[in-house]
Amino acid sequence: MHNELKRRVCAAIDAARPDILAWGERVASRPELGFKEAAASLLVREVFGSLGLGVAYPLARTGVKGSLRGQPGPVNVCLIGEMDAIVCVGHPGMDGVTGAAHACGHNAQIAALLGAARGLAQSGVMEHLHGGVQFLAAPAEEYIDLPYRRHLAENGEIQYPGGKQQLIAEGAFDGVSMAMMVHALAGGEAPSARLHLMCGSLGFVAKEITFLGKEAHGGEPHKGVNALNAAMLALMGIHTARETFKDEDSVRVHPIITNGGDVVSSVPARVTMETFVRGKSAAAIAGAAQTVDRAVRGAAMSVGATAEIKDTPGYLPLKQSEALSRVFEENARRFLPQENMIHGGDMTGSTDMGDLSHLMPCIHPLLGGFSGALHSRDFRIADPEAAYILPAKLLAMAVVDLLAGHAAQGRRIQESFTPLMTKQEYLCGLKSA
Repeated sequence: MHNELKRRVCAAIDAARPDILAWGERVASRPELGFKEAAASLLVREVFGSLGLGVAYPLARTGVKGSLRGQPGPVNVCLIGEMDAIVCVGHPGMDGVTGAAHACGHNAQIAALLGAARGLAQSGVMEHLHGGVQFLAAPAEEYIDLPYRRHLAENGEIQYPGGKQQLIAEGAFDGVSMAMMVHALAGGEAPSARLHLMCGSLGFVAKEITFLGKEAHGGEPHKGVNALNAAMLALMGIHTARETFKDEDSVRVHPIITNGGDVVSSVPARVTMETFVRGKSAAAIAGAAQTVDRAVRGAAMSVGATAEIKDTPGYLPLKQSEALSRVFEENARRFLPQENMIHGGDMTGSTDMGDLSHLMPCIHPLLGGFSGALHSRDFRIADPEAAYILPAKLLAMAVVDLLAGHAAQGRRIQESFTPLMTKQEYLCGLKSA
């Protein structure tokens, strides 16, 4: 019976192939930064409405959730697609005003999410399943544009800068048993349908640093205190500290200067810098963050400037569910040879799916079909079948497995999972960070 239900779901997704590809390209043609995803959100609402889904909007400002119910059951599966783009100047799909581009493949996530919704809604399989499925178009996974997000927080529109952080705080995942999504395969060229399972990711803390000196005429620099010099020394101090980071902690620090001065004829009195401090564990992040702070304050002191450091809670390391990954992998075997499925390995980037994975069973597999490195101007969809259609099928087929047979498999995964923290503990951690 399971196989017949999966066949029906996949047939419905195949029939929707032109629409799924068009949805992905429509999102790609209108790249939007986090908490600004108006066009993507509108598309999702249009599709959900056409499928007769129950729709909740707005969530975390621009997020949308559609829901389907089968027979009564205790398991509620959430499928996730991320809507936001990244700033990537030079990308051919870049927005000419904002610099935003879908150089991370989130447009493919939305297409796959909508494709899975179409397959499950139009195939008629839900009447044979026990429980529910939610389809969540999530905002603001990319942790960027912090001044704008701080403005939203000051106006009471959001509490936290990350999309899933905000969704958790608002209760969008209350009652959800487990969550799944598929991300574009990182690390360079991946044009074929290659699948990476059970990868970890790094957590991070975000730092905004302001160096304050004293302005003076450029012809009389001895009368001023050059904040840019302090920033340059801080960069060198951070760089020289890299040899002290342990390999097993996977520490990554990558600062940028966001404002190096106001006019060339004046000694810079205010210079700003941003950085993430990433690591595999909270202890590794905390230790590296202290090292960065020492470099910053020491550099400022050496030229007679001062430094202000503002920390913002970043994302937690990703902890994927092995049991849920096995469900996903078994379905992938129908489409991929064993040599195209890789287990383990770590992403050196970060994702707010890591936060959710501390609260419930989650998976975040990486799937090929793309060329060029993530977040680069060369990033492209090389194989639309692998990027758009295959993840829609794999997500929908996993739902069938989890909710079929009175949701026996879903119940086992739900009941055997021990959260790494409660929602309240998680939110308290964000507030105290």
